[in-house]
Amino acid sequence: MAHVPVLLSRPMRGFTWRAKQGHRPGLEMMTSTGGKHGFESLKEMRLLVALDFLGASEVLSQPFRLDFEHVGGQSWHIPDHLAVFGGGMWPLDVRPIDLVKDADALKFSASREVAAACGWRYSVVAGWRPHVWSVLDHLSSRRRPTRDLLGMRDQLLTAIGGKDRRVMPFSELADATSVPSVGRANIVRLLRQRELGIDLGSPLRNSSLIWAV
Repeated sequence: MAHVPVLLSRPMRGFTWRAKQGHRPGLEMMTSTGGKHGFESLKEMRLLVALDFLGASEVLSQPFRLDFEHVGGQSWHIPDHLAVFGGGMWPLDVRPIDLVKDADALKFSASREVAAACGWRYSVVAGWRPHVWSVLDHLSSRRRPTRDLLGMRDQLLTAIGGKDRRVMPFSELADATSVPSVGRANIVRLLRQRELGIDLGSPLRNSSLIWAV
């Protein structure tokens, strides 16, 4: 399977919409791939936002079906997504930790074994560390390219870089620009573009420390 052109594959199952369904499917626009990608729940949508931030070059939904044998008989599993980073593949499943049953754990274990045999990574997204999703969601709001009419990028990088690279609180860096309110939005944009850095393990506040990457 490691030699199959998976990028030419089609989803193993389609996405459906109907009244009173218990989950919310949709399409998420990713700037890193330049396309829209299907998700079957809001938790899968959050994963796509994170993969966009990580710079995935391609993401396939419902990429392939894995049939396998085990002590109790035979089973099959379709991973939720397959992310591509450069030449590396990363199958991913999304399941909240409190909903993972024994049958799910068996399928995830089989998927991990197959991924390892192919030289791929494999992960189950069972939840998020505190504050990470809220920060990623806010950064995602500034993911689309815009014109920098006031030269905010140069102002921010000059203020925080200059001769001596330093760490500055969010509010102090914004106040160092000609229009602090616009500077705030551009700090978020530069964080999203990885020109500025921040600790994703903490909430984004005025006191959050920012540094030049």
